[in-house]
Amino acid sequence: QVQLKESGGGLVQAGDSLILSCAASGSIFSRNAMGWYRQAPGKQRELVATITAGGNTNYAESVKGRFTISRDSSKNTMYLQMNSLKPEDTAVYYCNKAPSATGYWGQGTQVTVSS
Repeated sequence: QVQLKESGGGLVQAGDSLILSCAASGSIFSRNAMGWYRQAPGKQRELVATITAGGNTNYAESVKGRFTISRDSSKNTMYLQMNSLKPEDTAVYYCNKAPSATGYWGQGTQVTVSS
């Protein structure tokens, strides 16, 4: 059974930082590349950061240099360190397998950045 639980979102000001966490079931986490996705109001869900099982990372241009993805395989947990947040980062953030997500999505965690 796939389990994905995101946490750590909140309301912050532009320039602030947040750390998101994703607790995933071992069946999806252990050997797959994982990613953080986000969906802003009225927009399609987009993949913003990925990390392979071996720790290689990739970022969307819009977050490169500001976001850092990491994973702790011993805890089946993934993180997204978000620095220098901008109002356009406002979205619901989700974690899932990447770049091809599973059909199951967790509830996500809301990040709201005020200007």
